[in-house]
Amino acid sequence: MEKPQITAYLKTYCGWSAGVRAVLNKYNLPYTEKDIIANPAFRWEMETKSGQPLSPCVEISEKMLADVSGEEVEQYLIENELVKPSETVPNVPLNAPCATEQHESNVQVNF
Repeated sequence: MEKPQITAYLKTYCGWSAGVRAVLNKYNLPYTEKDIIANPAFRWEMETKSGQPLSPCVEISEKMLADVSGEEVEQYLIENELVKPSETVPNVPLNAPCATEQHESNVQVNF
């Protein structure tokens, strides 16, 4: 099975981003991670490609999955026969929001 080209637009700390990372790691899929918090240019790139501001967004072989959870990424990979289903259980939830503390903390962005 040929591995797809994957670019994941994720936040540094985020429940949904952690779920996407967990799925990609579960299937040993190489991917390019673009942290939209650490680099505002990646946020702009994500918004331009996806047409919306919500993350995570995952581009799989030129198909953009916008505002997705790890569960949705896994479903897409299986339905499109890019991976075979696996019963391995990741160590983080695949569909969980960021903790309230993360939203209430100060975010430092370096330009």
